[in-house]
Amino acid sequence: MSLETLHRIQFGLTISFHFIFPPMSLGVGLMLVIFGVKSVRTHDPKWRQLSLFWTRIYGLIFAMGIATGIVQEFQFGTNWAVFSRYVGNIFGSLLAAEGIFAFMLEGGFLGLLLFGGQRLGNRLWLFATTMVVLGATFSAAWIVMANSWMQTPRGYEVSDVGHGDQAFMTSFHDVVFTPSFGPRFFHVMAASWIVGTSLVISVAAYYLLKQRHVELAKTMMRTALPLFTVLAVLQVALFGANQATEVAVQQPEKLSAMEGVYQTGDCVPMYLVGWTDPSDGTTTGISIPCLLSILTGKSPSTVIQGYDTFPEQDRNPQANLVFQVYHLMIDLGMLFIAIGGLACILWRWREKLWTNRWMLRVLVATIGLTQLATLSGWWTAEFGRQPWVVWGELRTDDAFSPNVAFGQVAFSIGMFVVLYALVFTLFIFLLNKKIQEGPQPPPDEAATESLPDSFGEIFRHRSRA
Repeated sequence: MSLETLHRIQFGLTISFHFIFPPMSLGVGLMLVIFGVKSVRTHDPKWRQLSLFWTRIYGLIFAMGIATGIVQEFQFGTNWAVFSRYVGNIFGSLLAAEGIFAFMLEGGFLGLLLFGGQRLGNRLWLFATTMVVLGATFSAAWIVMANSWMQTPRGYEVSDVGHGDQAFMTSFHDVVFTPSFGPRFFHVMAASWIVGTSLVISVAAYYLLKQRHVELAKTMMRTALPLFTVLAVLQVALFGANQATEVAVQQPEKLSAMEGVYQTGDCVPMYLVGWTDPSDGTTTGISIPCLLSILTGKSPSTVIQGYDTFPEQDRNPQANLVFQVYHLMIDLGMLFIAIGGLACILWRWREKLWTNRWMLRVLVATIGLTQLATLSGWWTAEFGRQPWVVWGELRTDDAFSPNVAFGQVAFSIGMFVVLYALVFTLFIFLLNKKIQEGPQPPPDEAATESLPDSFGEIFRHRSRA
């Protein structure tokens, strides 16, 4: 095994573990905003009760995302020094913007969200919740911008300043709005919302199976299930299709690996499952005729470039892995449409969903499937970019830190495996504990009405004191 492979395994392990949490926090944040809006509009205490319950879970997920994300910042310097030097002048501005415009907003209102539930009125607490969720969305946008620049770099020039080539920004607008940013951002946000709604659905289905908090569980299910189903349809039919079009135009080599296309042609089928062999240029499996051409170019006559048109040194060395994780994501996406549609039918048909145990068990497991689909999408994007770390500019085998010894990287991988196993076990234990405790009784209605509902009321209370 090469030193480059070890560096990639370590970064892939840590970033994949980290990527479990940000989509979940974005999705749960959306549900918190919905619960908050319902609470303000209806004054029904059950919405406040649900808000308080899911805020505790949100805080746990948020903490895990922060703790695991910091590791990536250090790995850029320790394991990928050449890459960091090459992109530092561009990444520095994007990450600084994330800290200034996103993380400060998110962190500034996080305390009000986590600890203001019993101290703030519905409107002010909804405002704090919205600011935290908005800050998290901004943060995700800047991270997607940085990663999108690696996929389709624009607005830069490369210069040798004496320590190797470095990329320097020439247009902030072109760097930020690189061609892949728009489709990737909406694709990521839709995936995150699907993960968040699936977690709410999973908890609600668990309570219905156990006959606990039944009315609150039904309220959660009625709120999250339609949103989950609509998002699943939009993800496959709109956001996923737009992503495929962008990849076909900007990164045709990646699309060839994703779909196992080895000969250039039109009316190219899209595989549902299969196996691809780059050594002999064959792909077998179950496919839908012409669908890939239709999705990428809106017409069966759309021509898809095959591997036969690309230089051998630029072809993806892990084409079959890219093919498999991509189709896992696609198949799970279509499965979510089926799960959501069937659950909605059972709900509307004499409300049989509340007592249909096999469907409820499927819904409990949905959170694991949505997490797997999101990780598969991430792996598709990152494995699909190979052999480049910055598309067309910097190869992965030229980007790692050459002075870090083989044994050091191998030891750190073992350390991360043990540490992350312990951390994930603790996360599952705490998450399960919060779910088992369930929503607490709603705050006293009279006390809630007396809570300050705006910053002006807070200042008036203080002035009277």
